[in-house]
Amino acid sequence: MIKKVLSNIILLVLLTSLADGQEIVTGIPSNILIEKTALSQTKNAADLQDTLELPFFDDFSGSTVIPDSKKWSDSYVFINDTYSDRQITTGIATLDALSETGRLYENASSIVFEADHLTSLPINLNHPATDNIYLSFHFQPGGIADPPEENDSLTLQFYAPAEEKWYSVWRVAGNTYPDFKAVTIKIEQPKYLKKGFMFRFINYASLSANMIDPSIAGNCDQWNLDYVLLDRNRNAGDTIYADVAFIRPVRSLLNTYEAMPWDQFIKVYTFEMGDSIVIQYRNNDVIPRNVTRSFEIWDVYNNKVSHTFSGGASNIAPLTSVNYSAKHFYTFRDNSDSALFRIKSWLITDDFDPKQNDTVVYYQHFGNYFAFDDGSAEGGYGVNGLGSRNAMVAFRFRSFSQDTLRAISICFNDSYMNSNIRSLDLMVWNNAGGVPGTLLYSLEEVLVKQGEDINGFHTYTFPVPVPVNGYFYIGWRQRSETFLNVGLDLNTLHGGKQMYWINGNWNVSQVAGTLMIRPVLGRSINTSINDQIIDGSRSLHFWPNPAGDYINIDIENISDPESVCITIFDLQGRKMLSYPLRNRIDISSLSRGLFIITAEKNGVPALYSRLVKTR
Repeated sequence: MIKKVLSNIILLVLLTSLADGQEIVTGIPSNILIEKTALSQTKNAADLQDTLELPFFDDFSGSTVIPDSKKWSDSYVFINDTYSDRQITTGIATLDALSETGRLYENASSIVFEADHLTSLPINLNHPATDNIYLSFHFQPGGIADPPEENDSLTLQFYAPAEEKWYSVWRVAGNTYPDFKAVTIKIEQPKYLKKGFMFRFINYASLSANMIDPSIAGNCDQWNLDYVLLDRNRNAGDTIYADVAFIRPVRSLLNTYEAMPWDQFIKVYTFEMGDSIVIQYRNNDVIPRNVTRSFEIWDVYNNKVSHTFSGGASNIAPLTSVNYSAKHFYTFRDNSDSALFRIKSWLITDDFDPKQNDTVVYYQHFGNYFAFDDGSAEGGYGVNGLGSRNAMVAFRFRSFSQDTLRAISICFNDSYMNSNIRSLDLMVWNNAGGVPGTLLYSLEEVLVKQGEDINGFHTYTFPVPVPVNGYFYIGWRQRSETFLNVGLDLNTLHGGKQMYWINGNWNVSQVAGTLMIRPVLGRSINTSINDQIIDGSRSLHFWPNPAGDYINIDIENISDPESVCITIFDLQGRKMLSYPLRNRIDISSLSRGLFIITAEKNGVPALYSRLVKTR
């Protein structure tokens, strides 16, 4: 196998000199969120039940990025809301070619290999076959990412406790079917109807054998799972709960950007502030249902409700999805140099509905950078092939007033065999009729680095700030024909703002996605403890801040501490860590960056603060 992989790589390098320069999109070769969160769960695993009782249900709508340890025994798959746009409810489990470390499996090759597993905890199936026990789930090949090829497959296995043996009971070969398909499997064989039964999904994947550069090798052959249900008294046509649920996350409330500098926003809020909160939900029931839609905007730094309103009640037809725009007249205001707002929407549904998928949360961040991307890379982008030496890539931004560009943040993906570790030149251009014009600044021969910040951004600071006003472009010029593998957000279209230069011409990018590249403007935000804006009766007090590996929690003023959980979120609202309340909290697994830390009582945030992680 090793000889075959090496021969493939040699062939790929040779093909590089023959292929014309072009844009290429590949899967991400690593996932920093999985790496950090899986490490945390391993270090702080909760006590688990010996055996679960029926029903077993998971629609993966929790806020963590790894499987719920109260239901699943491993942490290989990625729980997300970005690898599909057709899920049954918010949240899916993606099986891919990345291990629990967030990196490509060591045995990854162009030959089919055993990749991700998703394994249930032991379940008590000591019931008679007449109880009509069925396992159902929905699966989708590829989603918005890489579809599995014909030789790849998704396999379901059952565990026979008395034999201590796994049996394959279902398999589907790779294909490009775009939607989720429902599967129901009756469990009636005596060897499975015992205490200690388990089931697991396995992804058999393979790297492409036709890559023109080993740096293009990346994550591949994704399978998405949703709505896994194991229970009694079912039938072959029973595939889902009677449930009304969100199906997509909330995005930015701004008209143009996902995030922008606060100083810029307050100058243009009259046309940059959107007038609606857009939500998407679905009635998975077979009868009409009535739903009430509610909304809240919470000023995190000032610990107060900024705006709350109802979207009213509405009937929704069976098996129907709804896109609803909740009109509002609120504008983010009244902060100093930065701001963070929690946008929350929840559905009021019938009491028998599962409630874990009735709420979605988004954090609107105003700091010192512009961003079009949503902070999650589903692919890798680059220009590769004949003539791509000195190729350039540029992305257009707009400064609404005279400002200074101080740095560029880029999410470089990890690369197979570290083959994209090359030097490049960072570039800044003015706008010349919709294409990059005069070169304003270049920072030459910087090295590709996978960042330690949230989502892998690395920030390249300029020795001298660059004045910008109006439209400008940031990007890079490569010094070789190597694929640099920059993070690509496949959920956000670039709208003509992304361009590449090759053979003397600027071209509008033809890929569907947005480069994860961000300009950092203005003065840097003070992140010392003296800048701790959050204060008052709803503040969570802890020290030090900024912090390294540990923080100390002031628990003296927290009532009923036995019911309190300390939870840390990133700025995209993803749960990174969660602990029962204690004096000292280990945060060593967090990447460097800004986080929100809360004290939650019975799952409801009671105290807030912001945490700065320095290493």
